[in-house]
Amino acid sequence: MKELLITYVAVILSLSGCADKQTLKTYEPNPIYPKMVSHNYSNLALGDSYTIGEAITNYGALPYQLATALQDDTVTVQIPKIIAQTGWTTDELISAINAETLNPSYDFVTLLIGVNNQYRGYEINTYRTEFKKLLQTAIAKAGNKPSGVFVLSIPDWGVTPFAKNASKSPSKIAEEIDAYNAINKLETLNVNANYLDITPISREAISNPSLIAQDGLHPSVLMYTRWVEKLKPLVKAKLN
Repeated sequence: MKELLITYVAVILSLSGCADKQTLKTYEPNPIYPKMVSHNYSNLALGDSYTIGEAITNYGALPYQLATALQDDTVTVQIPKIIAQTGWTTDELISAINAETLNPSYDFVTLLIGVNNQYRGYEINTYRTEFKKLLQTAIAKAGNKPSGVFVLSIPDWGVTPFAKNASKSPSKIAEEIDAYNAINKLETLNVNANYLDITPISREAISNPSLIAQDGLHPSVLMYTRWVEKLKPLVKAKLN
């Protein structure tokens, strides 16, 4: 089985008919625009289902919540450019980026990828190689500024109802997720980009089911809000 989504269809619900969420969402900017905007920032968001907001509706996904949170009286954020899809691994994200027509640069870039590498049992050193390539792409698209790149750690899906119903070992998943995150953290810090560990928040779902969407696998709007609360000050500090 190639991806979390396919297995989830077979085990619990049929999600394969879901359209790519980024085609369903329209960014809602601050309803009261300022008379004078000093900054109009652009964002490129790279990843998988954790970026597009699989299983949630409206504008609760990470790129949209972050864009809304960053706005104030003098700052707006453009509609995020999202390259992400449920089930993507690092190699699939690389291929998708290469097939896209992108702006020469963006004010900031987010990157969250790797859970499907772990799920499919891919060689972890392959993840290192491909993650480093994605990181360099992110830096290039952030105007060759590592300070404009924000890498998020991989959430731990082992605490979700899906993992339990699929008879997956939570401890084994946690161990493997930690190994993947050790790689993406090291490589991120090696190039002086920004790193945010959101994995502890994802693990709170074991005692707080409101952090999981109704599909029993993906983050809820509330979990994304928790991530944005941590990410917003990091991004704002680099943009100002």
